[in-house]
Amino acid sequence: MKAIVCTGYGPPEVLQLKEVEKPAPKNNEILIKIFATAVTASDCIVRGSKVPVWHPMGLMMRMVIGFTKPRRPILGMVSAGDIESVGKDVKRFKKGDQVYTFNIMRFGTYAEYICLPENEVIAEKPFNLTYEEAAAIPFGGMLALHFLKKGNIQSGQRILIYGASGAIGTSAVQLARYFGAKVTGVCSTTNLELVKSLGSDTVIDYTIEDFTNRGELYDLIFDAVGKRKSSNFQGKKALTPNGKYISVDDGSPKLHIEELILLKELVEAGEIKPVIDRCYPLEQMVEAHRYVDKGHKKGNVVITVEHNHKTN
Repeated sequence: MKAIVCTGYGPPEVLQLKEVEKPAPKNNEILIKIFATAVTASDCIVRGSKVPVWHPMGLMMRMVIGFTKPRRPILGMVSAGDIESVGKDVKRFKKGDQVYTFNIMRFGTYAEYICLPENEVIAEKPFNLTYEEAAAIPFGGMLALHFLKKGNIQSGQRILIYGASGAIGTSAVQLARYFGAKVTGVCSTTNLELVKSLGSDTVIDYTIEDFTNRGELYDLIFDAVGKRKSSNFQGKKALTPNGKYISVDDGSPKLHIEELILLKELVEAGEIKPVIDRCYPLEQMVEAHRYVDKGHKKGNVVITVEHNHKTN
């Protein structure tokens, strides 16, 4: 089968298209024929090993993922596709089911096929989405849902989402609106209309205005970008007395199947929708990583996986 193999840590060029052996499912596994995946900011962090090894998180990441190159050379955390076969002990799924998945540490979705245990974060694909659209939901949707719940989001609260136009931010705006919050989104000039269209009551252009100078207080501030130390983030002065500040940098989340199922239900009910910036074929993975590395994508960058040849 075709797969993108990460030959070592470094720039996007370390990703190479290769022929590798097609996996076979174990007794408790399903074999997924992948039609779409996505390039996330986390993928690029892993590929570039951008957290220094001397940093506590950097050392931990290298110990788990690999020191000189990833132990699991096929990267990719999300997928959408069809189940081609199942192991004899599998109960949740059957051959032909359309599914979408999110696995943070197992990787393996930059390929035509992947085997996953049935108890991984896998759910039926939303019926009203294409495979490409479905692949744009799990990463941003599940992380946004996790952190908003961590912030104990409540109906009627005033919530500010910093970095509202990325994969996590676009999901957070829609989910916060669904939970009944009054949403303020912070983004750049070119993304103001997008963020407003997703349900943000107020949009702030961070290139011309500092939201902390508006005199408005928020019950919850969600930094959907990270990259700053929460201990000295000036945005905290815009919190209400009992307000909370949460960041995507606040530890590694434990994700659950139920959350992916909830996202499916919300998509099918029209409460949230995928946001896709660009779509690349699997063969252009290097170009896709170059684009995501720039840090200016709107929502998600999706990869299509074509099956137009025989595989082993």
